[in-house]
Amino acid sequence: MARAALFDVDGTLVDTNHLHVVTWWEALRQAGHDVAMHDIHRAIGLGSDDLITHLLGEDRDRDEDGGLTAAHTALYGTYFERLPPLDGAGDLLHELAARGWRIVLATSAGGPELKALRRAIDADDVIAGVASADDVSEGKPAPDPVQRALELAEAEPAQAVFVGDTVWDMKAGRAAGVRTVALLAGGIARADLVEAGAQAVYGDTAELLSQLDTSIFAQMERGE
Repeated sequence: MARAALFDVDGTLVDTNHLHVVTWWEALRQAGHDVAMHDIHRAIGLGSDDLITHLLGEDRDRDEDGGLTAAHTALYGTYFERLPPLDGAGDLLHELAARGWRIVLATSAGGPELKALRRAIDADDVIAGVASADDVSEGKPAPDPVQRALELAEAEPAQAVFVGDTVWDMKAGRAAGVRTVALLAGGIARADLVEAGAQAVYGDTAELLSQLDTSIFAQMERGE
């Protein structure tokens, strides 16, 4: 049975969370909404519709949603050619693949944004598939993206690890029944990630790579 290493992308493999914060803040500001960047940061990792609901509430004017999403996409798109990978991200994926793990990404990104992220990671040769926003009816914290990633990896939950950087990632992984690893690179507090279900926490991909032999991945390789 295949072992699957499932990865969120924004804030986990690519250092983009704060770019999303600023571009969502500007999109909201242009539409007349005064939303604190701290609150936007806490919502990063949700799909666009859920993020807007989280920030503006269920009783907002939903006719604005398309314009807000389009504004964010246009603003964020100006960074596509220079998205910075997190230190060690590509090396981590290559090392896990060399150990026999099947690598699948689980992200709310799609289209040109996903292409830009994959270009930044520079590990397409070991990425077996991508569960994107286009593939599921509900985004994180629902388990759907992780479950879709499992299907692509042809793996059972007991044989999978999901690595992410937000509470939404950890809740989605826990709901899908996989083991969960959190990274602090996205700017979310360790205590919040643990409360949401993280079974192990590392600073970033480089730290996880350096400690891979004592990680959950190594434990599973040993059959623990």
